[in-house]
Amino acid sequence: MGLLDGRAAVITGAAQGIGFEIARALGAAGAPVLIGDLDGDAAWVAAERLRKEDIDAAAQRCDVTDEEDVSALVAECTERFGPVKVMVNNAGITRDATMRKMSPDDFRAVLDVHLTGAWNGTRYAAEVMRAHGGGSIVNISSIAGKVGNFGQTNYSAAKAGMVGLTKAAAKELARAGIRVNAVQPGLIRTAMTEAMPRAAWDAKLAEIPLGRAGEPAEVAQAVLFLASEMASYLTGAVLEVTGGRYM
Repeated sequence: MGLLDGRAAVITGAAQGIGFEIARALGAAGAPVLIGDLDGDAAWVAAERLRKEDIDAAAQRCDVTDEEDVSALVAECTERFGPVKVMVNNAGITRDATMRKMSPDDFRAVLDVHLTGAWNGTRYAAEVMRAHGGGSIVNISSIAGKVGNFGQTNYSAAKAGMVGLTKAAAKELARAGIRVNAVQPGLIRTAMTEAMPRAAWDAKLAEIPLGRAGEPAEVAQAVLFLASEMASYLTGAVLEVTGGRYM
């Protein structure tokens, strides 16, 4: 028996990276998973990879800033796999620059994808969960939302906003049996972080008590915990997956 046997899950931004590992972890725990991603072709390829691992997976193109797209994503999961029981709002983008150089469009775009996207996902998944006995929503924030990152006023603001969204939604939805929690990853080894200049990488690494970067699968295991009944008395919580950085 898996931790999530038969509990249908939707993961946004899951065609690659941390999102894909979350989909893999939830699927391996027994959840049928629907990958939503702006790149529909990449989402289909990701779902095919999971199916080769005997995970019941499907994919659908989704722009998380578009209410109709998110509504359709949740409806597709419900029709294909049954009512959504787990919603992971993971989709995100970066448009890094200092405030002096950042355009208003790039500031708004990052807030829209992360924050409006998570709000849309929470809202539409919650409607299904209300009608079917509850569920678990996990928002993927970042340690940048706790401490702020130089050159990322947009990203840091969006990720901090997701924490506030998580806590407010947890209060609103608790009586419906819906838990809402957040995960804040720190330095995680992905294609994006490994492209950083060596000096920047080493500086960040020096701040981590465990002495290493995290792996996407380690973030995914934290999400699996929050999605499962092992976390049945956790709501409104923010789980830092940082190796102790910024304790």
